[in-house]
Amino acid sequence: MKNQKIIIALDGYASTGKSTQAKNIAKKLDYIYIDSGAMYRAVTLYAIRKNILDESKIKILIKSLDDINIEFIRNNDVQKIYLNGKEVENDIRKSIVNSNVSRLAMIPEVRNFLLSKQRGYGKNKGLVMDGRDIGTVVFPNAECKFFFIATQEVRAKRRHLEQYKKGNLETYDQVLKNIVERDRIDSNRSLNPLKKSSDAIEIDVSDLTENEVFNKIWEHISKKIN
Repeated sequence: MKNQKIIIALDGYASTGKSTQAKNIAKKLDYIYIDSGAMYRAVTLYAIRKNILDESKIKILIKSLDDINIEFIRNNDVQKIYLNGKEVENDIRKSIVNSNVSRLAMIPEVRNFLLSKQRGYGKNKGLVMDGRDIGTVVFPNAECKFFFIATQEVRAKRRHLEQYKKGNLETYDQVLKNIVERDRIDSNRSLNPLKKSSDAIEIDVSDLTENEVFNKIWEHISKKIN
């Protein structure tokens, strides 16, 4: 069957360009794009705003999950995330969210809450989703799976530049420290740790341009849809 719709999963470490490539692929295929990490960030932002992020208030957060509504809305080819009806695209990228999102993502109830929503997006296929456990947990039967890696220093430089352009003045050393800590938490959590699916294609993006990464991905995807 020509041009059959599939699910494409992009996993990997923080700041490896997963979201950029996922957006590029979704645009080319006219697929739905979902940034699963943004969903965890939105829940983290909600907890910060409600002052229920501390360990002592986690039970309150868990009871509040049903009050959290996360939507992805596209306008003029630009997709943004909305939390309870308000656009929070920039707010979820702030340093306070960066510093807490991995810890919150360790909570089983939060993961299960978002897992159900993430799987719902793929019921009709035609989906590109990036994150940490898309190919291993969310869509283990995805037709195309990729796993991005890069050195921590390269990722910190990319994240630092990205944040600087948005007005976040964290130093490079602060960003690097956060990257190292997120790697530690993501890779060692007991529930759905960051790991490469056995059938995922690993791509080291450390020395590749955005176009080179895209071409590598597209080479494999084109074989699955044609």
